[in-house]
Amino acid sequence: MAADVIDIAFVVPSSGPSGIYGPSCRASGRLAATELNQTGGILGREVRLHPVDGGCHPARVAEQVEAMVDRGLVDAVTGWHTSAVRRQLAARLRGRVPYVYTAVYEGGERAPGLFLTGETPVDQILPAMRWMADELGVRTWAVVGSDYVWPRASARAARGYARQVGAEIRDEMFVPLAATDFDHVLQRIRRARVQGVLMLLLGSDAVRFNRAFTDQRLHEGCIRFSPLMDENMLMATGAANIHDIYAAAGYFETLGTAHGLDFERRYVDVMGPCAPALTSPGESCYEGLALFAQLAAAARTTDVPRMSKVADTVCYEGPRGVVRVRDRHLVQRIYLARADGLEFDVLAQICSGA
Repeated sequence: MAADVIDIAFVVPSSGPSGIYGPSCRASGRLAATELNQTGGILGREVRLHPVDGGCHPARVAEQVEAMVDRGLVDAVTGWHTSAVRRQLAARLRGRVPYVYTAVYEGGERAPGLFLTGETPVDQILPAMRWMADELGVRTWAVVGSDYVWPRASARAARGYARQVGAEIRDEMFVPLAATDFDHVLQRIRRARVQGVLMLLLGSDAVRFNRAFTDQRLHEGCIRFSPLMDENMLMATGAANIHDIYAAAGYFETLGTAHGLDFERRYVDVMGPCAPALTSPGESCYEGLALFAQLAAAARTTDVPRMSKVADTVCYEGPRGVVRVRDRHLVQRIYLARADGLEFDVLAQICSGA
C-alpha cells in the first residue's frame, strides 16, 4: 500500500437481487474518486477504489473485506450493500478502519467506526404514510418484504407509524431473496382489501413483484410505496407496470435543485452520455466518498476515534443539498415521488432534515 494513496474497499453489488443497482453505484463512485483526485485527493493522498461484490453471501463479503484490512491493503470501507452485509462487516472490522455505509437501512446502528448516509424509516416511511393518509386517504396497508434485516425491522417500525397516522396494517408477508413466485402473496393482498402496499423488496425481486401485481390487476385499487425504488427498477419493471408506485429518498435525478442539476452535469461530463442511470443508490455511493473526505478533513486524519469525535461538526454541500452529520448519521431532506413513465415526478418534501 503506497503512502501517497488512500485505498478504499468499495463494496457494491454485482450479483444477486441487488445487482440491478451495481452499474449506477460503480459509476457514481468513480465520479467521486475522480473529482477528489482532481482536487488533491483525501489528506493529499490519491483515492483508489478496490471493488468488492456486495451482492454475494454476507459472510463471504465480510471475510473478503476483513482479509483486505488484516493485510493492510485498504484504509477504509464504503459502498451500498444490504443490512445483512453491513452487520457482518461491522462485527469483523470492529472500528479498525473508517466504514461509511450508504444504503437505506433500518436505523439504530451504533457500531464503532461506522458512519451512515442512508435514509431510515422514521424519515421515510413515517412521513410518507402520513402524507398518503392526508392526501390520498390511504389508511389500510399490507407489507411485502424480502426476508432479511432491513425489511423486517422496517415493518416493525411501520406498525407503530400506522397507529400514529390513523392507519392500519392488515397483513405482513416476507419472501426469500430471489423469489420468483408471488401468487400466494398477491392472494393475501387481495383478501386483505387494503388501499396500499408497503414494498420492502430488494432490487429485481421488486421488479418481479410489480409485474405480477399488474398481471393480477391489483394496481386498479391499490397504491404501492417503496423506500427503495430507483430508475433502474422502473426500467426493468416496464412503464405498463408502474401505475401508482411511490418512492421516498434523499435524492432523485428529477428533483431539479441547483445541487442536483450540477451533479448531473458533472456525471455526464465525466462518465459520458451512455453512463448508467443516475439513481438514489448510485448517488449514495458518491455521498459516501464525499462524507469520508469531509470527515478526514475535519479530523486531519483517518484515525477512527478522531473522526468519530469531530463527526458532528461536519456540514457540507453535495448533490442532496446542504447536509450535516448528527450521531454519525447524515441529516438530509427526504422527498416523496410518484413513478411517471420511466422516471419519478417529485411531489413533496416530507422530511426537512433539520
